[in-house]
Amino acid sequence: MKNKLTYIIDDDKLTVKLMSILISKNKFCEEIESFNNAQFAIDKLKENWNDSEILPDAILLDLNMPVMDGWQFLDEFIHLPIKKEISIFIMTSSIDPADIEMAKKYDVIKDYIMKPITAQKLDTLCKLISKIN
Repeated sequence: MKNKLTYIIDDDKLTVKLMSILISKNKFCEEIESFNNAQFAIDKLKENWNDSEILPDAILLDLNMPVMDGWQFLDEFIHLPIKKEISIFIMTSSIDPADIEMAKKYDVIKDYIMKPITAQKLDTLCKLISKIN
């Protein structure tokens, strides 16, 4: 099953553009909503927490961003009363072993994927999400 809506949360415009093109080309989801600031994404999730129809099926989350980083986003996300299962994937250029270990502490994180995203990595994400949905 393909995703209906995917959030891309990344402050790098080029990365967002490239991921959006690859996601569309590979029919990963029907709709993409991008946020260059994790605070905007968490605000939208807080606003829509009780409406599963407009919540994303997947979130592709960068870790290193200004204003609110990926870890701060996750810390707020896990306290939201969302009932829908949302698959969160860390999409980062960080190869820091501490980040990889930290990601394992969050049950909501389905995978830790190194940038750049490729069609093969996207296919793996699709398979992971289809097992969940």
